[in-house]
Amino acid sequence: PPPSRRQRQLRITASRTPLRAGPVDGLSLATRTLVTASTPGADMTPGQLDYTSRPLDVALQQDGWLVVQAADGAEGYTRNGNIQVGPTGQLTIQGHPVIGEGGPITVPEGSEITIAADGTISALNPGDPPNTVAPVGRLKLVKAEGNEVQRSDDGLFRLTAEAQAERGAVLAADPSIRIMSGVLEGSNVKPVEAMTDMIANARRFEMQMKVITSVDENEGRANQLLSMS
Repeated sequence: PPPSRRQRQLRITASRTPLRAGPVDGLSLATRTLVTASTPGADMTPGQLDYTSRPLDVALQQDGWLVVQAADGAEGYTRNGNIQVGPTGQLTIQGHPVIGEGGPITVPEGSEITIAADGTISALNPGDPPNTVAPVGRLKLVKAEGNEVQRSDDGLFRLTAEAQAERGAVLAADPSIRIMSGVLEGSNVKPVEAMTDMIANARRFEMQMKVITSVDENEGRANQLLSMS
């Protein structure tokens, strides 16, 4: 089914292009600058908050991350707080199981779920009185600065090699991280500014192509003069 308006407003971390222009090192003359592949970065600027009033929507403070289980079984980090409940009661984010302090979190089917500011998840079974609310788990909330993580191909973030050497392969839960329930962080992309930059880049590309064509024509004329002499 097509995504709902609220799902379209989920925070989109702006990914920078994985290609850049740079000199190519090797046994060649340093007369050309070619395109080389590089690790894409991400813009960690916080997005605006969208109040949804949905108990399973959460927004994190700056440098806070939710932990999910990636397809390879390793931990991945995300700021997407749109938590869903699967058919078996397992909590997921974009299909990835949500990790708690004791592993993947499962809630009773049909129960009413609430999430506290410290990540504690409580459940109220259908037909039970309000005073029987019981905790069923706690979200694993970690803290990492933008330069300590990098975006993977699956859309999740992982620690850089430098951060792993300093902090270990897996981040420990940080009790100081707080979340807001019923809130989603919106996209940090500014559409008008992004469109303007795209148009400017297209014009720069056209200008560079004209320069390349002119250089190629000049080289052809120079070769003709050399052959005549």
